[in-house]
Amino acid sequence: MSIDAIQPDQIELQTKRSRLGSLMGIQVVGIGSSTPARAIRNEDLAELGYDADWIVQRTGILERRHVEPGEATSDLAIEAARRCIVDAGVDPAEIDLVLLGTYTPDLLMPATASLIQDRLDLCAPAMDIQAACASFIFAMITGAQFISTGCNRLVLVIGADCNSRVTDPTDERTFPLFGDAAGAVLLASGGNDQGLLSYAVGSDGSGTELLYRPMGGSRMPFTTAAETDGQHFMRMEGRPIYKWAIRLLRETVTEVLQDAEMTLDEVDLVIFHQANIRIINSAVKDLGIDPQKVFNNLERYGNTSSASIPLALDEAFREGRIRPGSHVLFSGFGAGLAWGTVLMKW
Repeated sequence: MSIDAIQPDQIELQTKRSRLGSLMGIQVVGIGSSTPARAIRNEDLAELGYDADWIVQRTGILERRHVEPGEATSDLAIEAARRCIVDAGVDPAEIDLVLLGTYTPDLLMPATASLIQDRLDLCAPAMDIQAACASFIFAMITGAQFISTGCNRLVLVIGADCNSRVTDPTDERTFPLFGDAAGAVLLASGGNDQGLLSYAVGSDGSGTELLYRPMGGSRMPFTTAAETDGQHFMRMEGRPIYKWAIRLLRETVTEVLQDAEMTLDEVDLVIFHQANIRIINSAVKDLGIDPQKVFNNLERYGNTSSASIPLALDEAFREGRIRPGSHVLFSGFGAGLAWGTVLMKW
């Protein structure tokens, strides 16, 4: 049955089982982020007919950042990467792998990671990893595996998206939620007690049509036909995604903590994907997390998709909330449906 034939209230997603793992001996040696200069406030959207009060009450978002015409995902990613490299104080020639998590590449071909590799003048293979809002988590776990196996010594992992390019300006329930940004980390070998203490990752393709872009792939190539108007934009069924996300966070956080044989009392900082403040608050309440341990920047940037987690990690680090030895819990989730929850010792 097509998603168009049923109502959102009739959709009940069952969270698929996650795959659990652990990758120790990994450390973050550099971190950086980048956001566009142009801020789009709720008041600005109200001038276009949007309900500013609804945006705040339903999402917690006050403003978001949009790229200027001519700017693309790689531009944000490169700036975040440069700041990350400076922060690490390493020779860029030592970087031997580039991983970009994104669902808004500059081009469908080649990989945007290759464009980044070229503009940064790196001697490294480069590839994109696409898991929508969970892309950075998937890319970080992948990069940690390359280091753990000894294949690479210094891996640049970036999460970046230009959501303003793929959201429908006439969709009052979706367009205000999203912003543009990028974040990056440099991964290297670390001490035996550093790394991903536990992680849970998973996918559930049965929820594909709850959050997707119909046009642009091999099933529906781009066309100017009138009957396909608007199908190049993102489509989202918010209500079932909302319910699924809350349940997902509750289940995966519990799984990761149990696997690591730790409790929330031992966690120093919690960062959930900055999608909706009601999702975050519900998960915090359900899990019994001390709100003082939760870092949010949603009100300033909105949902930045692949950039959500690394952007928050960078800001939390700059504020001194992440130090060597900190236990940091973070989770990304979104279209795919895909998710990843990580408990890391910094």
